[in-house]
Amino acid sequence: MGNRLAGKVAAITGGSQGIGLAIAQRFAEEGADVSFCYRSNKAGADEAVTNIANTGRKVAGFQYDVSSVNDGQKFVADTAAQFGKIDILVNNAGLERRADFWDATEADFDAVLNVNLKGLFFITQAFVKHRMAVKAGGKIINISSVHEELPFPHFASYCASKGGVKMLTRNLSIELAPLGITINSIAPGAIETPINKNLLNDPAKLSALLENIPLKRLGTPDDVASMAVFLGSEESNYATGTTFFLDGGLTWNYQEQ
Repeated sequence: MGNRLAGKVAAITGGSQGIGLAIAQRFAEEGADVSFCYRSNKAGADEAVTNIANTGRKVAGFQYDVSSVNDGQKFVADTAAQFGKIDILVNNAGLERRADFWDATEADFDAVLNVNLKGLFFITQAFVKHRMAVKAGGKIINISSVHEELPFPHFASYCASKGGVKMLTRNLSIELAPLGITINSIAPGAIETPINKNLLNDPAKLSALLENIPLKRLGTPDDVASMAVFLGSEESNYATGTTFFLDGGLTWNYQEQ
């Protein structure tokens, strides 16, 4: 247990499993009080609250759907009300839907973009308004994907959403700098999380993927959490508008099969 985030309050979207859960745990271990939201995984959320409380930090889990702008704004407002402030926002909630481009439906497109881009946009806006009201800087960390850079056939809406996050991060780094707010993205590659369960259960696909990763292993949620702690801490104060790739070298070594 460290204290790199001592005295900070962090709000994390999608915190009941996978990367979001790992970040919530690590932030608490580094001294932050933690609020997270989740859409449906109540069992995971309850377990997360118990585990984080065991670190001695304050914790709250809120059931909100970040695809709803109203829900996202409530998450920020509820966190600020319960903890007195929010110093760090982690936009982690994410969704993907597989389809050939010509078969993609409006409903699937909306589901992906509403969580990955629109929801992220307006939760970030609510956080920025909060920091403006208290006249203080802050840190925004977006969990993007290597697919903000790397094509992913059959996941066009996902790639479009992550490309949007890339440019939003760059744009807001300039617009928010006068407020003392930094914004950066983490772009994980292949990570062992629930979103990748099909891949993890397919030895042939997994083996082909590992051949494309120079470090020859999948990433773990803890790998991402380590970078998130750095970006949430004072150590990263001069970094803004940047995407940090955590992919074992995948992006520059990848050939689509």
